[in-house]
Amino acid sequence: MIKVAALTSGRNSPPARFRVRQYIEPLKSLGIEVHEHYPIINKYTTKRLGQAALPMRLSGVLAARVSAIAWFERELIPERVSLERFAGKKRLIDIDDAIWINRPSFSERIASLCDGVIAGNEFIAEHYRALGSRVWIIPTSIDTTKWRPEQSVRPSSWTVGWTGSSSNLEFLYDIEEPLADFLADHSAARLLIVCNRKPAFKRIPPRRWQFARWSPGNEVSLAQRMNVGLMPLPDSQWSRGKCALKMIMYMAVGIPSVVSPIGVGRELIDQYNVGLAARTRDDWYARLALFFNERETANRMGLAGRRLVEERFSVGRNALKLAEIFHSIAAEARV
Repeated sequence: MIKVAALTSGRNSPPARFRVRQYIEPLKSLGIEVHEHYPIINKYTTKRLGQAALPMRLSGVLAARVSAIAWFERELIPERVSLERFAGKKRLIDIDDAIWINRPSFSERIASLCDGVIAGNEFIAEHYRALGSRVWIIPTSIDTTKWRPEQSVRPSSWTVGWTGSSSNLEFLYDIEEPLADFLADHSAARLLIVCNRKPAFKRIPPRRWQFARWSPGNEVSLAQRMNVGLMPLPDSQWSRGKCALKMIMYMAVGIPSVVSPIGVGRELIDQYNVGLAARTRDDWYARLALFFNERETANRMGLAGRRLVEERFSVGRNALKLAEIFHSIAAEARV
């Protein structure tokens, strides 16, 4: 059994949950024993504390020193190089965002201290390959035994949904105007927001939308209440590094999505019939209206999205790829 110390960024951090934690059980049956270590405070507090947060990372670093492999879910201290070099002989860093854009050089230095980079998509992989790193691509994936379409009949109201952290609410506000217009013109439609903080809409009347506070226990059932999902993003280099987790969640529960055609989201829209792209405010309104009026089209795209998740974005399939990486790195250590 190959022992791996996974040093993640927090209990509720999406990368920790979706790129590390959900693989722990599947990897065990493939000869990989992963133990996760994360700080007791969230990554935003860790970022504010800077080097003062280092003591909270020591236990994970020490565990990595007696493990075959250290698996970093990004950097230990946000936007800094710190204790990574001390975390054992074999190290891998997992990167699911374009983290080099806001603060250049720190992630490149960490990558140089590691035996390879596990990238969430080709855009990220390209950056680290150009620096000479060995790179594998493992897309952000979903546990398809947990994330699945609702079996019961959906409510009579038609629900547009958005799920995400409060740090991304600004992108939802960017499309508030077409959302407000769509809801005003379609009385049977409702908006459901799943987030850690209640949004502050200016144009959408309170009676037309519902807020549900996110928790790990309710995220699947809330997504299953949606008929179509939203993934608005700005057109930026940072967005090109995104792994389209929202869209993958929507596909996993069998619903189509309306998305900004950027990065992985654009690839999925261009290559597969799983949703629609929206570039302008008029686009957002028109795409929602199409799904509202053409339910068979929406259902067909939802089913296609579910199949795609099972084929390319399932934990079961990608656990096999991760296991190959760990076995390869562990074998190098024995040579």
